[in-house]
Amino acid sequence: MANILFPIKEVQFVADEVLDLTRHYQKLGVHEEIDAETFVTIVEEASKFLHENAGPLNRNADEQGCTHEGNTVTAPDGFKQLYKDYCESGWASLDGDPEYGGQGLSYWLQLILGEMNTYYCPGWSNYPGLTHGVRELVEKFSNDDQRAMFLPKLTTGQWSGTMCLTEPHCGTDLGLVNTAAQPNGDGSYDVTGTKIFITSGEHDLCDNIVHLVLARLPDAPKGTKGISLFLVPKFMVNEDQSLGERNTLGAASIEHKMGLNGSATCVMNFDAAKGFLIGNANEGLKLMFTMMNGARLNTGIQGLAATQASYLNALDYANERLQMRAATGPAYPNKAADPIIVHPDVRRMLLTQKSFAEGNRAMAYFVAQQIEIIKHSKDEGEQKKAEALLAFMTPIIKAFLTEVALEATNHGIQVFGGHGYIREHGQEQWARDAKIFTLYEGTTGIQALDLTGRKLLMMQKGQIGPVLDMIQDFIDNSGAELAPQLQVYIDLWKETTEGIVAAAMKNPNEVGAASVDYLMMSGYVILAFFQAQLHNAAKQAKGQLGADFYQGKVKSAEFYFAKILPRCHSHKASIETGAAPLMDINAAEF
Repeated sequence: MANILFPIKEVQFVADEVLDLTRHYQKLGVHEEIDAETFVTIVEEASKFLHENAGPLNRNADEQGCTHEGNTVTAPDGFKQLYKDYCESGWASLDGDPEYGGQGLSYWLQLILGEMNTYYCPGWSNYPGLTHGVRELVEKFSNDDQRAMFLPKLTTGQWSGTMCLTEPHCGTDLGLVNTAAQPNGDGSYDVTGTKIFITSGEHDLCDNIVHLVLARLPDAPKGTKGISLFLVPKFMVNEDQSLGERNTLGAASIEHKMGLNGSATCVMNFDAAKGFLIGNANEGLKLMFTMMNGARLNTGIQGLAATQASYLNALDYANERLQMRAATGPAYPNKAADPIIVHPDVRRMLLTQKSFAEGNRAMAYFVAQQIEIIKHSKDEGEQKKAEALLAFMTPIIKAFLTEVALEATNHGIQVFGGHGYIREHGQEQWARDAKIFTLYEGTTGIQALDLTGRKLLMMQKGQIGPVLDMIQDFIDNSGAELAPQLQVYIDLWKETTEGIVAAAMKNPNEVGAASVDYLMMSGYVILAFFQAQLHNAAKQAKGQLGADFYQGKVKSAEFYFAKILPRCHSHKASIETGAAPLMDINAAEF
């Protein structure tokens, strides 16, 4: 299986020439020591470390998986040493607060590190990834004693973290959570219940695991308004931060999954396990959304990584595999046949993968910038604008980037033909691993309802809002060659939005019926905006990355506008058929 180096040039182009990281940090007044060269150097060093240490473990991690015995879960061979080296090399603490042992570097770099973790070894990526989210939540919402007790070792990665949300009967409906928390009278609580689908719930990579658990207090109201958040460590922690006795919790089992086999997915039992309330009682779900939103963005990044890896693997194969002749005559007459990259349909698949990877990277990195604006800007207006952009784009990043990753990894298998179905080439693993990205942190349907019902109709009163304003400003003022074509699809998007709003006023089912089509259409239009920026930047290129690189960007964007963006018409047509084809069939008629 290939262990292809991460494409550093792609990061450099987007960060430096499209999103202008130097100006971004100067404007915020933070990380000004990180110029484009330093930024890329850090990415290169992280890539080198992961290429040498994580990439070689990927296939075995998939085949070996995790094992469970008693309360113990053992990760695949090599993961424990990788985790130790990763933390000791400073990668776990990249953007952590220096007060707790972090390096204080940018969130954007941390996001790219997460992308590379998945790119090189998806089964490994969740162990450090979730800990980052736990650390951020504890840092933001816990009290001073909790921060002093848990943040130093969460920041350096000596301890890892999880989020324990759903239960066997709940699914996405967390209002049904019935894990109980009983106060002990000394500031601690006994937490009792069963949680399922807990990523990294138990493993042997580090000394302690910090669980963030949703549970109900005895007098809590029903539904989501009665959920509190508790910090429940695997081992109790003494005042000097040494470990005490093991808490009364453990993994009852691990899931045997379709993919992502190196990542331990656990059923966790809490049996009067001692925990500590974070924030105020009955506000746990609101606090947990901080971590859940971060996890949704990171899941979208995982989809991007799968798309990129499958594409580069397929590209290598297409350049080497000889089969048939080009339709216009032999392209390589000195060979027995031409490489399959000469064939139009192979190019269709490769260019689909390529355009998704390039455009979605720009979209994801833009979102990283918005998060940094929210964290660091001193301009309240800029912060509010970034918050609005982030709110609208989060479900799109999560669902759209992962759905097109499924398409891209399927194309990767198809490029290989029958060899793509064979495990040794690695393409089928990407398809299996990528599927879970569409499911965890909320399925595509849940993200679509969040976008269409909550963000569009409730929060923005039926208006697309700042995202549309941003794109319209680009069309009106950039002088980009693709701007007139982008305007056509912006108008189509607005018209479709108005139709959904009108239909929803007459029938609430119209929202659910339209939501996935609307999310995908929104994704395609927003991706077109970023492809237009990539096209524009490549046309005005600095030249540092080579003529072929920039020409590739120009032609990839033109392919996207010609061959992929027209899918919006199909989504609009589907939306306009309304809810009747879905709701007129009786349950007995299925």
